[in-house]
Amino acid sequence: MTNQNKVKPDIILKNFWKNNERFADIFNAYLFRGEQIIKAEDLTEADADISSLVKFNGYAETLGKVFDVVKKSANGVDYVILGLENQSKIHYAMPLRHMIGDAFSYLKEYKELEAKNKKYKNYKTKHEFLSKFQKTDRLHPIVTICIYYGEDEWDGPRSLIDMLDIPEEFESLISDYKFNLIELRKSELLKFQNEDVKTIFDISRFIYNREYDKINNIYKEKTISPELGMVIGSITETQKLIDDSLKLEQEGVELNMCKALEELEERGREKGRIEGRIEGRVEGAIKIYKKMEASREDTIKNIMEDFSLDKEVADKYVEEYY
Repeated sequence: MTNQNKVKPDIILKNFWKNNERFADIFNAYLFRGEQIIKAEDLTEADADISSLVKFNGYAETLGKVFDVVKKSANGVDYVILGLENQSKIHYAMPLRHMIGDAFSYLKEYKELEAKNKKYKNYKTKHEFLSKFQKTDRLHPIVTICIYYGEDEWDGPRSLIDMLDIPEEFESLISDYKFNLIELRKSELLKFQNEDVKTIFDISRFIYNREYDKINNIYKEKTISPELGMVIGSITETQKLIDDSLKLEQEGVELNMCKALEELEERGREKGRIEGRIEGRVEGAIKIYKKMEASREDTIKNIMEDFSLDKEVADKYVEEYY
C-alpha cells in the first residue's frame, strides 16, 4: 500500500524560488560571480504567463508560454525582467524555447505600448503611426535563466547556433541567441550568498557524485527546514524525503540531516541496483546480437533503439565485445 502525498516537485521548486532573497542570489551567482548587483528588496512579482496571439499575413494562432518564476528588478526609475525556468530533463530545443519565450515577453510589452499609443494617438509621424511604436519608445530587457537539475550531464545545445545546420559561407551571417544554463551537477564554482540556495546545490551535487562523506562532514550534525528537505527530495527524485519533510513541516519540526542522509544513501543504492539491472540487460542483448553475427554498427543501432540510449553510451557498451 502506498501513501504518497500529492505535492508535485515542480510546484515545490517554483515556491522555493519565489522567495526574493533566493531568486536574487541565483541570478547574482550566475550573472555577476556572486557580486550583489540584484537586490532582493528591489524585486517585485511579474506576470509569468506571456502567451500571445500571433498574426501573420491573415493567419492567426494563440501560442502559450508560462515561465516558472518571473520578477521585475528595479533599476533606478526603470526595471529589468528576470525569468527563471526549472528543468529536470535534457531538452534538445531549449535555446529555441528560450528565444521564443523572451520574444513573447517583448511582444507582450510591445502590444501594451501599441494599445496605449493608439488610445492616446501618440503619433508624431507616419512612421510611428505605421509601427504603432514611437521613435522614443523602449522595451524593458529580459534575462532568462534555466536551472537544469538532472543527474545526467547536459549534452544538448547551448545556443541557437548549436541547433542549426549552417553552410560554412553563411556562418558569420547567422544571428545567435544566448541560452543561460545553470547545470546543478557542475555548480561548484558558483558563489552563493544565500544559505538555503547553497545548501540545496551542495547536497544535491554531493548526492549525484555519491559523495556522502562530504554530506556527513558538513551537514550531519545540522538540521534544515522541511522546505529544504522537500526541495532536495524533488531535485534528486527521493520521494521518501519529500513525504517525510512534508510530515515534519505539518508538525513544525526541523529535518535532521542524519536521518535524511540515510534516505538519500538508500536512494543512491536503489538507483545503482536499477542501473546494474539495465546494464546487465544491455550486455545480454549485445551478446545475442554478436551470436547472430550482427555488425558492430548494427548492434549499436539495435541497442540504441531497444534501450533508448544515445550513440555515445551505446558505443561504450559495445566497445568491450567488438
